[in-house]
Amino acid sequence: MGLKDSLRIMVVDDMATSRGLITQALDDIGIKNYVTENDGRAAFGRMASSPVHLVLSDYNMPGLDGLGLLKAVRSHQALKKMGFILVTGRPTPEIVAEAKQLGLNNMIKKPFTSASMKQCIESVVGRL
Repeated sequence: MGLKDSLRIMVVDDMATSRGLITQALDDIGIKNYVTENDGRAAFGRMASSPVHLVLSDYNMPGLDGLGLLKAVRSHQALKKMGFILVTGRPTPEIVAEAKQLGLNNMIKKPFTSASMKQCIESVVGRL
């Protein structure tokens, strides 16, 4: 069983279309073990009770945005080593700087391809 089969990922995005594009890329890569959430707070609650290896989170979400979710993950003892990739259409220098300060593992800009998503994930978890 390879990393691709054992890797558990949570996709967090408030837009169904965006969640679909991310999960389609995961399917294309061959990653099948993922769950989705449409809300940062719900995602945090779910991962606290059932941790994953990697989070792919949208930046711009109502309530708890991607950086807020990253901050919550990094301040939670059981989750703080979890991989975290921010997905955003507008990676401004301010967002990038704050994300790095909070311990972001990687970032991918929308629109992305399955190949660029794979490369982004591999930079965090290793070769798939």
